[in-house]
Amino acid sequence: MSEILGNSKYGTDTLEVISEANCFNRWMYETIKPHCRGEILEIGSGIGNISQFFIHDGATISLSDIENSYFPRLKENFGKYPNLQAMYRLDFSDKKLEENHPGLIGKFDTIFALNVVEHIPDHVQALNNAMKMLTPGGKVVILVPAFQWLYNGFDEQLDHQRRYTQQSLRQLIEGAGFKVVHHQFFNFIAILGWFVSGTILRKRIIPGGQMRFYNAMVPVWKIIDFFTRRLAGVSVIQVGLKE
Repeated sequence: MSEILGNSKYGTDTLEVISEANCFNRWMYETIKPHCRGEILEIGSGIGNISQFFIHDGATISLSDIENSYFPRLKENFGKYPNLQAMYRLDFSDKKLEENHPGLIGKFDTIFALNVVEHIPDHVQALNNAMKMLTPGGKVVILVPAFQWLYNGFDEQLDHQRRYTQQSLRQLIEGAGFKVVHHQFFNFIAILGWFVSGTILRKRIIPGGQMRFYNAMVPVWKIIDFFTRRLAGVSVIQVGLKE
């Protein structure tokens, strides 16, 4: 949930704010968990905001990130768990993946990347690499920011290259050879907060107080999402199958 390729300070600050929103993080985990099985690779693990739930629930998982600074914390928090298979410094868009990481080719049953792909200039290569690292029948789970009209100071500070629609994300995933087997929006109510704070108030970092309020209200937001997940959300999720 973290592959911050630009301003890593603001990326880390944002991860710290989100780390305190345990209800929100669990909601995101519960949303993608049904699509994850077997040996799992997380792309952009960051400080472990989502990793923790997989690890504590006993999933067979490997963590990865492009930022070296996150690994000491990941090792401290999760290194003792036997179901944690490995931690990799991994560039998801590495054009020499087979040469640099030959052991990862055809290794995983599930790869998930939450709030990662939007940071990557060459997102086509990233999805091609996901295809290479998956077993036949494996799945890639992608969550990215939705709707380019929502792009604002938050996106700029986090070095987001773009936001996505259902159509543009589907084109990206299918272009790498996957069959899209699930699609939905996520987190409808956050559209308002993102627009007001980032576009109207021109804030550059998600306010901690706003995140704490949002976290406390997650049970309500989940009910709203039940009715809106096919219509709109601040994020879009798709699952691609390697046939």
